[in-house]
Amino acid sequence: MRIVRFSHQDAIRFGILDEGELVVLTGDPLFAGFETTGERVPLGEIALLAPVIPRSKIVCVGKNYRDHAAEMGGEAPAAPLLFLKPNTAVIGPGDAIVRPPQSQRTDFEGELAVVIGRVAKNVSASDALDHVFGYTIGNDVTARDLQRSDGQWARAKGFDTFCPLGPAIETEFDLGGGARIVTRVDGEVRQDGPISDMVHSVPDIIAYASAAFTLLPGDVVLTGTPAGVGPFEAGQTVEVEITGLGTLRNPVRDASRADG
Repeated sequence: MRIVRFSHQDAIRFGILDEGELVVLTGDPLFAGFETTGERVPLGEIALLAPVIPRSKIVCVGKNYRDHAAEMGGEAPAAPLLFLKPNTAVIGPGDAIVRPPQSQRTDFEGELAVVIGRVAKNVSASDALDHVFGYTIGNDVTARDLQRSDGQWARAKGFDTFCPLGPAIETEFDLGGGARIVTRVDGEVRQDGPISDMVHSVPDIIAYASAAFTLLPGDVVLTGTPAGVGPFEAGQTVEVEITGLGTLRNPVRDASRADG
């Protein structure tokens, strides 16, 4: 089942994708379930939004692919390396990634994103997937120069627009199905790696994170990126594709004075 959040006739709603149309839901399925209104809306009449806005946090895992850890000049950590993004970083499909004036280099990092569906605290790895609502695509946009100069990652990873998510939440994604992450800039492939290359699995990440802080419904977990990360410029388009989840596309622009 593919769940989307969308704008239609000045209202924000949720729906299930079905053969070029949306079956409209009565509310946010994370909390209201999958009851439908009986309406069907053509895709051509709606604007897709980020499929979820985390209620509290985005939990990210650094250097979770060995080849990416190597290209960053180190080894993959023995335990998941966690950091947070604010929910104000989230944008949806087609929204612009804004390069801030504080940074001279912004990088893409295509990632599998996990949407939490039930409160998770001190869960075991064997029970972790019972707390997952579904999966979508994320781009852990990074001000690489600030990441290096700051010595910690909060500012470099947390600017507004630095967490594109979408286009939909797939509730039946197969973690063992051989899916690949492919990132393109203006159509040129920059990243291409299987999610099976993760050092720490999705269940292990959820268990580890939930031992530190409670994961709430709607929280998002970004699971790391394969090798090939690199910069993009204003005027370009970044695409992240994951087998079975679709493609997340975002144009890029530089900040203007209107952005504050």
